[in-house]
Amino acid sequence: MFDPELPWQRARSVALRPEPFGALVYHFGTRKLSFLKSKTLVRVVETLADHPTATAALLAFEVPEPQRASYVKALADLARSQMIERRSA
Repeated sequence: MFDPELPWQRARSVALRPEPFGALVYHFGTRKLSFLKSKTLVRVVETLADHPTATAALLAFEVPEPQRASYVKALADLARSQMIERRSA
């Protein structure tokens, strides 16, 4: 279950490849491929480990309040597909 108030990071077995539309995300363990269609979301995922919580990462990139729920949903989807993982505090 994704909780944006907890610390997260990109999964160790995941690679991001920048693309003009955002990025391709590939999980080497599950062989799953995902697309991130927002450059802001790409930056958030890349820097999750630099912030105490996912919410803090969204705030650091100035994601507007009205859009934050859609970013949290995207992060929850990434957590469900094992592209991001909880990290120890």
